[in-house]
Amino acid sequence: MKFTKMHGLGNDYVYVSTFDQKAPAEPARVAVAVSDRHFGIGSDGLILIGPSERADARMRMFNADGSESEMCGNGVRCVAKYVYDHGIARKDRVTIETGRGVLTLDLEVEKGKAQRVKVDMGPPVLRASEIPTTLPGDPPVNVPLQIEGHHLEVTAVSMGNPHAVVYVENVAAFPVEALGPVLEHHPTFPRRVNAHFVEVLGPNEVRMRTWERGSGITLACGTGACAVCVAGVLTGRTARNLLAHLPGGDLELSWPDDGSSVFMTGPATEVFSGEWPE
Repeated sequence: MKFTKMHGLGNDYVYVSTFDQKAPAEPARVAVAVSDRHFGIGSDGLILIGPSERADARMRMFNADGSESEMCGNGVRCVAKYVYDHGIARKDRVTIETGRGVLTLDLEVEKGKAQRVKVDMGPPVLRASEIPTTLPGDPPVNVPLQIEGHHLEVTAVSMGNPHAVVYVENVAAFPVEALGPVLEHHPTFPRRVNAHFVEVLGPNEVRMRTWERGSGITLACGTGACAVCVAGVLTGRTARNLLAHLPGGDLELSWPDDGSSVFMTGPATEVFSGEWPE
């Protein structure tokens, strides 16, 4: 199985193109194997890139534990780069079919390679039943939860996949490793949740850390950064244009006044290619 290792701000995946080879018969099993950072390639999961009847390409995403997710913001930027750099769709604007529909991506190209990608992530999902969560409110904003002796106020948003946003005073010192998995599996989130812990630095700037559903701590989460942008507006903590500092780097976010799509801009990087002896 031919693969390419790529990352967006350190949120790394093993990418397999099914344009020129068969998809793995058991992608969930392959995702677990290749993701292992000691006995595999090492990644946050597996992403398949294949033909689409609705777009330039289709992506399917599997977390490091083998579970399939609807979307990945850093992943879709890398898919767009792959599609451009490898000649599948050699144009500055590409469309990618995902689990949350077809997304449009604009590429910044230098020396024949896509370097940065702006993604129209579509509108946020704010109805609790569609996030999904049993937390009260449409959307749930600053809902109190007691977890492991900590009083948290949770704002829930979906960007095609579910997110819980918690604001803290000092994100570097916050016990993400302890509380992230508890929030991920909290019964108020029937399909589990991506948990984000956010420190506000100013009206247009935040620092955040992520516990990603199915993968644990990751260096970046694109859909999560979009959810943080939306949550900042909903809670009155930040403005509609936001710079998010993640452990792997920075993302630029925007949620215009019309309340429609959220836009995310960030880099996409190809690391190496190889063959996996399936």
